[in-house]
Amino acid sequence: MASIVSTAPTASSASPEQVGGVEKVSRRRLKAIFSGLVGNLVEWYDWYVFSAFSLYFSASFFPSDDTTAQLLQTAGIFALGFLMRPIGGWMFGRIADKVGRKQSMTLSVLLMSLGSLLIALTPTYQTVGIVAPVMLLTARLLQGLSVGGEYGVSTTYLSEMATTGRRGFYSSLMYLTLIGGQLLALGILLALQHLLTAAELLEWGWRLPFVIGAALSVVALLLRANLTETDAFDAQRDNEEGRGSLRLLLQHPQAVAIVVGLTMGGTLAFYTFTTYMLKFLVNTAHLPREQATLASFASLVAFAVMQPVFGSLADRFGRRPMLLAFGVLGTLGTVPLLLALSHARSVGSSILLLLPALAIVSCYSGINAVVKAGLFPTQIRALGIGLPHALTVAVFGGTAEYIALWCKDIGHESYFYWYVAGCIFVSLLVVMRLFHVRQHSYL
Repeated sequence: MASIVSTAPTASSASPEQVGGVEKVSRRRLKAIFSGLVGNLVEWYDWYVFSAFSLYFSASFFPSDDTTAQLLQTAGIFALGFLMRPIGGWMFGRIADKVGRKQSMTLSVLLMSLGSLLIALTPTYQTVGIVAPVMLLTARLLQGLSVGGEYGVSTTYLSEMATTGRRGFYSSLMYLTLIGGQLLALGILLALQHLLTAAELLEWGWRLPFVIGAALSVVALLLRANLTETDAFDAQRDNEEGRGSLRLLLQHPQAVAIVVGLTMGGTLAFYTFTTYMLKFLVNTAHLPREQATLASFASLVAFAVMQPVFGSLADRFGRRPMLLAFGVLGTLGTVPLLLALSHARSVGSSILLLLPALAIVSCYSGINAVVKAGLFPTQIRALGIGLPHALTVAVFGGTAEYIALWCKDIGHESYFYWYVAGCIFVSLLVVMRLFHVRQHSYL
């Protein structure tokens, strides 16, 4: 019985021309993949810039003399934004499966730009009182709705555009641009830290990245308006029965369970060692903000480079070994790595500890897109990936910062370390117990 994570692809939307068993990628496909990736990068920049700059704007929306309390309230809004992601996963996944991947991706980036613009224009608490955090929450909910649909639809689009024998590599580019969005956010933060004083950043400079995000979204919108539809979707365009429906999705309970199980540990590990790490290095390791930003930026550059490498390894050696490596190493290594990072006292030591942690996460992030895409047939793929993924991310990824800061606030920060390791262990059990019973992959 073959495994979903190790079998050769059984379906393809590419041309039959192959070299050495690997399909050649046409110029049309490269252009479509590039346009989709640029839009993906902009969407994730808009999403992550909130977390990157929260150290500077949290005081503008929440009155308190306690930095941890302000960050906790901001993390709460960050988490609430995730509650919209399942709705976005359902809404945009349904549009993608019924109307087309292109239309869904174009609409999602438009919604993200509106959220960024609203944050940039929101007045402070000192000016309008409670209206300020309410406006901030509204903008974040719009962004959550947008990014909730982005993952499932982009994953579907890239997986269907990828060529046989290189699906791992091309699908890994989705996380490359996701990390690229974080890098762009941190890069702008580094630039503003050098161009502006700390007082200027706290007062008004934090608004600039949100203005930039809104402008970049317009560029992404134009690129996505010219996307070509995937051959896989076009081939089943006339098949209306159940397409993009929850009824059809529920006919694939095992696939849904696999998406939830894998995402549980994967997303929590990802958000812990990427998005939350900047705050962790400042608030727990007590590095200066500038040094913590530099350490996060440098480690994310390495993390981005790892994605296509691990995607290519999956193409060569299979997907299941990569996921097993993530489960075993993540379960055993998370607690000691986070404990060591909590005592890091320099940029260099922080990077040296983050690199192995991110290499472990790459065993998941570099291949999870193609694994999840292969679980579902074309007519339910975007919804099948998007909805269960978004639900799981909302529960585990969206609350990662809040739970971490809460554990710190009650004086037991190490509880969070064990929580992350435990969730990764659940993902390991999913790989060990569920994947071997899959009959085949749809991609």
